[in-house]
Amino acid sequence: MSLSKNPFVEFLKATLAGGVLFLLPVVLVLIVLHRAMSYALGAAKPISHLLPVESVIGAYGENALAIFMLILVSLLAGLVARTREGRRIMRWSENSLLGGLPQYQLVKTMAEGLAHIENAKKSVQPALISIEDGWQIGYLLEPLENGWVTVFLPQAPTPMSGNVMYLPANRTRPLDITMIQAVEIVRHIGVGSAEALQGTDLTLPAST
Repeated sequence: MSLSKNPFVEFLKATLAGGVLFLLPVVLVLIVLHRAMSYALGAAKPISHLLPVESVIGAYGENALAIFMLILVSLLAGLVARTREGRRIMRWSENSLLGGLPQYQLVKTMAEGLAHIENAKKSVQPALISIEDGWQIGYLLEPLENGWVTVFLPQAPTPMSGNVMYLPANRTRPLDITMIQAVEIVRHIGVGSAEALQGTDLTLPAST
C-alpha cells in the first residue's frame, strides 16, 4: 500500500488540516486581544491612580479596569457601527485599508458567522438535505414558489462556509435540533450525529 493511500495518513492529514483551520482564527483573535489589552493597561494606569480601584478589588484592580474599558469601548463601537455614518466608515476602511489583509478577512468572517448563527436561531432551521444517494446536514433558509426551498450546505469543519442551493422541498427533512447543535456537528466533522439524528427517518425520497 502506498503512503498516500494509507488510511492513517489520510486521517492524519485531514485532522491536521482541520486543526489548522480551527486554530488559525483563534490565534489571530488572541493576538488582537493581547495587543488591545496592552493598550488598555497603558490607559488604565493613570486612571487607577485617581480611583480607589486596587483598594476595592485588590492587586488585580488595574487589570479589571482595563478589561472594563475594553468592554465599554467595544459596546460604544458596536453602537456606532449600527449608525449610517458608522457603516459608511466601515465600508471605506474595508475597501481602502483592511480589505487586502487576509488576517482581517478571517476575523471578520468568523465574527459574521457568529452573528448569523445568533440571528438564525428562529428564522433558519437545521435539516437533512438529500444529495445523490445520501443525506447532508444543512440549513433550511426559506420556501420558494412551486414547492421549492432555499438551503445552505456547510462545508465541514467551517459551518458558515459552503453553497446555497435551490431544491424541491421533498428533498429536505427538517431536524428537531437547534442551530447550535447543527453547527457543532459540522465543526466536529459529523461527530455527534448519532445523538442528534436519533429516531430520524433516513429513507430517501422517491425522486432520488
